Amino acid sequence: MPNTIEKLRQCYQDLSRAEQKVAEYILENPFKVLGMPIANLSEETATSEATIIRMCRSLHLKGYTDLKLNISASLNGEKEYKDRYEDISADANLTDIIQLVSNNNMRSIKLTHSLIDEAQMEKAVSALNCARRIAVIGVGASAIVALDFEQKCKRINMWCEAFTDGHSQLTSAVHLTEKDVVMAISYSGETKEIVDTMKVVKERRAQTISITGYGNNVVQRLADVNLYASPIEKNIRSGATASRIAQLNIVDVLFTALASINFEDSVRMLDETREVLRKKT
Repeated sequence: MPNTIEKLRQCYQDLSRAEQKVAEYILENPFKVLGMPIANLSEETATSEATIIRMCRSLHLKGYTDLKLNISASLNGEKEYKDRYEDISADANLTDIIQLVSNNNMRSIKLTHSLIDEAQMEKAVSALNCARRIAVIGVGASAIVALDFEQKCKRINMWCEAFTDGHSQLTSAVHLTEKDVVMAISYSGETKEIVDTMKVVKERRAQTISITGYGNNVVQRLADVNLYASPIEKNIRSGATASRIAQLNIVDVLFTALASINFEDSVRMLDETREVLRKKT
């Protein structure tokens, strides 16, 4: 069950002001909300019951009862990783940095795991497995993730190419068809190069998969299948450390699922590529 509390944190800015009031109350008092009728939550937040229902629908939930069930499941999951993200401080010693970075990366993966919708993941795997060609697009830190997926796919003989700048993304998109799949990687979901390319891809009717943060963003709206990464950086966003780890975790799941479908062939091809590389060292 996807983590509703984490979804609330990530999509907070996309909610209306009235819905944000409800979200703030839930994030500050999640255990209290579990025992609250909707009328009480409406009174506590000075909002209407209709506003609460609209917020539930923004989270792709059926209603208030579904919201409380999902909050309860989220709270049980969060007991496993209570430690909050910590940012790098000036003059930190190496021991603290090792602990800090490792904890942040582990937390990012756990939160990403809690947002996985298995139905969407299954659609993504199916689309990739049946694709004539796979194009992966990303810029900046997301480009590293795109390149990682490319080299993984090539080791099991899947046609996959990563495009990491706006020009190559657009020129490759023009030649795609409905038999091809594009995987767009952008945590913000607003990266101009990715948005521009996705619009061309939609015109060509290629299938599309997005890996973005949870919330309302352009890349997500343009994609047929949405997967979500959960970074937790605060001040050092330029490093994109936790988001990269979260995105890599998602592409590792996709690759492993693809390799599992064609297990015998995948093992043979992985062995062959490993052997040819060994001979070069």
